Amino acid sequence: MLGDTSFGDTSFGDTGSGGRPNRRALILVENLSVPFDRRVWQECATLRDAGWKVHVICPQGTKRDTEPEVEIDGVRIHRYPLRAATGGPAGYLREYGSALWHTARLARKVGPVDVVHACNPPDLLFLPALWLKRRGARFVFDQHDLVPELYLSRFGRGEDLLYRAVCALERLTYRAADVVLATNESYRDVAVRRGGRRPEDVFVVRSAPDIDRFQPVPPEEELKRGKPHLLCYLGVMGPQDGVDYALRALAKLRDELGRTDWHAVFVGGGDAFDAMVELSRRLGLSEQVRFTGRVPDADLVRYLSTADVCLSPDPRNPLNDVSTMNKVLEYMAMGRPIVSFELKEARVSAGDAAVYAPANDEAEFAGLIAMLLDDPEKRTRMGKIGQERIGGPLSWRNSQASLLSAYAAACRDRTRRRRATRAGQGGSRAVER
Repeated sequence: MLGDTSFGDTSFGDTGSGGRPNRRALILVENLSVPFDRRVWQECATLRDAGWKVHVICPQGTKRDTEPEVEIDGVRIHRYPLRAATGGPAGYLREYGSALWHTARLARKVGPVDVVHACNPPDLLFLPALWLKRRGARFVFDQHDLVPELYLSRFGRGEDLLYRAVCALERLTYRAADVVLATNESYRDVAVRRGGRRPEDVFVVRSAPDIDRFQPVPPEEELKRGKPHLLCYLGVMGPQDGVDYALRALAKLRDELGRTDWHAVFVGGGDAFDAMVELSRRLGLSEQVRFTGRVPDADLVRYLSTADVCLSPDPRNPLNDVSTMNKVLEYMAMGRPIVSFELKEARVSAGDAAVYAPANDEAEFAGLIAMLLDDPEKRTRMGKIGQERIGGPLSWRNSQASLLSAYAAACRDRTRRRRATRAGQGGSRAVER
């Protein structure tokens, strides 16, 4: 456990009934809607339960989270319309410019807050956070992604102007923040080493699935479409997420290993979704692979409960090697064995709940799938290991404590500054008298 979860002197903010301080937090998100962003929603619930009045500003979803303003379980969510970037850098400028304008507009509507909590990407939300900081808020930077590594993983260019720009924006965000939340120890090391942050100002708040929501149900054989086994992929489908690696591995599983005793389902969406459906068609996998898009939670649980093996095909690149994959944690919560490429943080998360192919080796990935399909006892052992890890060292309870410690650290610093200011004012008045 990091730090101290007590809040000490909490005399800042508006006062609610009975004299209890009504602490106000504003969480800024651009990448996903809320509560669809599960990490952010869990943070909201943790803060709410600790006595905070929580507001969120985020984009509207396309099929869910569509209301402009709503209160869910005591959390007030303010949403704005946003079109995802298309057409290269100009598209990103339009997307981010629109998001910043709407965020600033809605932040004025929310009014004064004690903490502004900005979640990247992009590393631009420090701009509205600075505006709120000048009005007395403390700034918590929640680093969901390493944007320079994300840029390298997508575009592979490390010397151009845009890469230098994203590095500069990351430095500015680190500099503006009072405390930093890192999703794992690798990200924490970056914040200290590259961001110049003091170790005591960086708190590891791991993402973790809600084990009350992720409870296995009886398997449904019809989901296997007449095959003995079901393979499952869950997650975003972007250029860096490796769905293409998984599809090529499945083609090798069929063509080179002669295995046709499986059906595969790919659950999720993203900007590479259409391209992955087309790649599946070109590989001749259309009869054995189904793309569902995003599905309701109940359907997701049905697929994972029926799956014999789950796939985590993220290739090794500068971002993936040091990132914690939410799908891995969700597979583990459901007691599913995992095939992954050899990545540093994949091993930290999954341990023996996964088997690991050499980085980006699709043939070995296919071979490990075949090995697990032939060994039901090993699959069961791996599933139990994953559930034990999610219920123990990777539990959200540990991350809750770290999140509250980070807020405590930010607010203690604010309280010290206020006391110092008051002491200085008192001294000046004494001299004047």
